Amino acid sequence: MLPSQRHLFDIPREVCYLNAASWGPLPRATMEAGRAGAALKGQPWATRPDRPAEQHERARRAAARVINADPDDVALIPSVSYGVATAGKLLQPPIGSRVLLLADDHSSPVLEWRTRAARQNFAVETVTVTDDHNWTAALLQAIERPGAPPVALASISSVHWSDGCAVDLDCVAAALRRHGAALLVDATHSAGVLPIDVKTLDPDFLVFPTYKWVLGPYGRAFLYVAKRRQDGEPLEQTAAARRAVSAEHTVYMRDITYVENARRFDMGERDHFISLEMASIGMELVAGWGFAAIVERLRTLTDQLADALRNTGLHIPDAQVRAPHVLSLGFPGGMPAGLVDRLAAAQVYAAPRLGRLRISPHVYNDNLDIVRFVECFVCAVRG
Repeated sequence: MLPSQRHLFDIPREVCYLNAASWGPLPRATMEAGRAGAALKGQPWATRPDRPAEQHERARRAAARVINADPDDVALIPSVSYGVATAGKLLQPPIGSRVLLLADDHSSPVLEWRTRAARQNFAVETVTVTDDHNWTAALLQAIERPGAPPVALASISSVHWSDGCAVDLDCVAAALRRHGAALLVDATHSAGVLPIDVKTLDPDFLVFPTYKWVLGPYGRAFLYVAKRRQDGEPLEQTAAARRAVSAEHTVYMRDITYVENARRFDMGERDHFISLEMASIGMELVAGWGFAAIVERLRTLTDQLADALRNTGLHIPDAQVRAPHVLSLGFPGGMPAGLVDRLAAAQVYAAPRLGRLRISPHVYNDNLDIVRFVECFVCAVRG
């Protein structure tokens, strides 16, 4: 099994950080790259003219490796919401059709479609689950419901951000294809941990940021665009999206037709000396560890937590539906007041999410963290 990688991070032994689903700590190498990038921006005359392009393509290749994509199908963007807005410009749900969303899903894959629905005359259907948290079964039921309007799109997270339960994307994608519907995946809580193969899954769009599980900075994200969706108009109109717009040539706008791949959807001002290399290092690290090895390690940690807390009266989703790297605890009587603050006072960190306590370890955590959490949690619950 992959050993703990704590030595690669600046995490003191007394800190029990189980909150990767909020902010992934930067590895030491990533922090050093950030410092080096800031120094380059401080002395821009020392930067080689071709360095920005090298950074673009290194990051694009690293992101493609995380999801098994071709680099040509990956765009450099600043956020998940930017990627969903790009998809919203490329994909027009037919009048009278349905767009499926998950109940209480994160805002990024949701608000774009809620905003467009009335104006474009399609319906937004919010898929709910029972206490079993089986999002896959609920989605399949919604897709196949007899007599319902046609499904145009499912815009969904691959792992629900608050309850930590996963969607079987292969099953959902197959059902959508049978109905001629599109799939947009917010892979925020999958990329960097769960194996993703867009060549097999074949979503229309898949988007993920770097600041959580792939251990990178804020403000960097990546959008996979299926080739069948790459002939549309980008969200922004930039020189880099065109075939030949260059200040280095005598004629500035020699050819303003779009490039023929996902690079046309790159964000403006993409020359980030600091954060692009930081993003690349984090993605290269997780890909190097191997996603099966990461899953094995993190599932072991969350299973240990679940077993230790099994008889405490908490609601813990079944192992068959929860993601291996997120464990969300439900409180039948409501979360005790001040619980998160009492944990933080003991330097134990987890996140309150919609009435649950979300625990999310990563490769820097170990068995000592699990033991520490359980001891502090029991004390904090008692007040």
